[in-house]
Amino acid sequence: MLLTPEQQQQLIAAIRQAEQETSGEIRVHLEANCPNGDPMQRAIEVFKHLGMHQTRQQNGVLFYLAHDDRKFAVLGDSGIDAKVPAGFWDTIKDLMRQHFAKNDYVEGLSRGIEQAGRQLKQYFPSVDDDQNELSDDISLG
Repeated sequence: MLLTPEQQQQLIAAIRQAEQETSGEIRVHLEANCPNGDPMQRAIEVFKHLGMHQTRQQNGVLFYLAHDDRKFAVLGDSGIDAKVPAGFWDTIKDLMRQHFAKNDYVEGLSRGIEQAGRQLKQYFPSVDDDQNELSDDISLG
């Protein structure tokens, strides 16, 4: 699944909208296959590779999708993970899975990003000196 430029812009817009009122950071990483077969383990590797663990408040969220393998993971850094309700990431994954089942990856990712943004806004509202610490661009494997 290669995203069209329009689809990439749609996801970037969803990220920017979700990050608008929070100090949290959201990234999306897409690749065809999950190299080790375990999407959560791969998400942890990508999270580190993208430097997401270096945000000031440990409030980064990674949406990882290996589209040909039909595997995905949502990974929140320790700061946000400690604050969201139990089962929150599973709720987001269930919402995304509904769209993925219809091969609507862009809509599934957009809805997941929106939900994560709401939690980030609640627990990590933006502050005066807030900076976009990580790129909003889609990373590709």
